[in-house]
Amino acid sequence: MNALVQMHGLTNRFYLSLGDWGGSLLALAIRFYVGWQFFKAGLTKIGNWDSTLFLFRDEYSVPLLSPEVAAVAGTLGELVFPLLLFVGLLSRPAALALFVVNLVAVISYPALFQFQCPAAINDHFTWGALLLVLLAFGPGRFSLDALIGRRLG
Repeated sequence: MNALVQMHGLTNRFYLSLGDWGGSLLALAIRFYVGWQFFKAGLTKIGNWDSTLFLFRDEYSVPLLSPEVAAVAGTLGELVFPLLLFVGLLSRPAALALFVVNLVAVISYPALFQFQCPAAINDHFTWGALLLVLLAFGPGRFSLDALIGRRLG
């Protein structure tokens, strides 16, 4: 029993020593990891715009938007919001916006649920969960949001 109490004390001290710095490093890693996934997708879309338009017309079923508007909006979202995450500026709104982009991507491509795409749907669930972590806990101290917050008092 004494060993268990000592182990608990050690883990508690380790956790407390990480504190805000450890959480900030984790938030930074999440911002870069998730942001890079979306940014790569945006670069792919602008790399072959004809193919992107084809996919939005014939494969994806984006609700409420024309395929052309959905293609432009999705591509802009995948290019702009990750940049905000990278520098940690307006991080929570950017994470929320990417969560919506992710949600629309899952809803708009029913093939993810129908056949041969379990890894893809798992990726979307992982990205969504990580974006919710950023929404809940913020970007951490290694962000422009934190710097601006410190400057404003």
